[in-house]
Amino acid sequence: MKLLRVGDPGAERPALLDKDGHLRDLSSVVGDIAQEVLLPEGLARLARLDLAKLPIMDASLRVGTCVGQIGKIIGVGLNYSDHAAEANLKVPSEPILFLKPTSSISGPYDPVEIPLGAEKTDWEVELGVVIGKPGKYIPLEQAMQHVAGYCVVNDVSERAFQTERCGQWDKGKGCDTFAPIGPWLVTRDEVADPQCLDLWLEVDGHRFQTGNTRHMVFGVEHLVSYISQFMSLRTGDVIATGTPPGVGMGQKPPVYLKTGQTMRLGITGLGIQSQLTIAATPL
Repeated sequence: MKLLRVGDPGAERPALLDKDGHLRDLSSVVGDIAQEVLLPEGLARLARLDLAKLPIMDASLRVGTCVGQIGKIIGVGLNYSDHAAEANLKVPSEPILFLKPTSSISGPYDPVEIPLGAEKTDWEVELGVVIGKPGKYIPLEQAMQHVAGYCVVNDVSERAFQTERCGQWDKGKGCDTFAPIGPWLVTRDEVADPQCLDLWLEVDGHRFQTGNTRHMVFGVEHLVSYISQFMSLRTGDVIATGTPPGVGMGQKPPVYLKTGQTMRLGITGLGIQSQLTIAATPL
């Protein structure tokens, strides 16, 4: 299934994309694509629906994040061997973890803000893993049972904040709008092998990133089990699993985002995102 949420920010309604490309309204069935809906039994209930009986929604509606009520976003750094090479950094012996705040979450087609004082705002197309069944200290052989599905994540990063402003990576990863998620949550049963998916990203039509999840240092199964040794994974949490080479920081010379540019990115079978960059303004 391809699940999504459509409508104005804060008022999104649950929907399902049918095989003909129509948006089917799930509002009469579930309140949101969140919580118990993401559990195995919740997804099984949706899979049994007769979609022909559900209303078709206006295709021009805004698409929000494909998961509601996200508790946390766990990012994984340097998780592609070829990306580590372009950054001139060693491949890590264990996953490098950081957190992105929920205030960074935005829709897949919403504008991305260039922060005040930013110097090196960068892009990162990533496979997102959405947790269904909660757990902690999850054995490796049970890890995939905790995955509800997959989505596209743009792990937007301000490199100067991330690496030149002291402390950990979070301040360069957590700015508002720095986590576009969606357009779809594609359930686990529709992704035969999460370690064989093409990823790509363009800026103003120029292809910068081209990669495949087979080059991950640590695969989805390993990441779910590993992260659960340090924190509980709860329903609706999202793991951003790292990015392939081609980020702006890795260009020679480096290339960074400016206002008025358009990022376009996608992953095989998981949909395409597009974001216009705009200047952030104080509230």
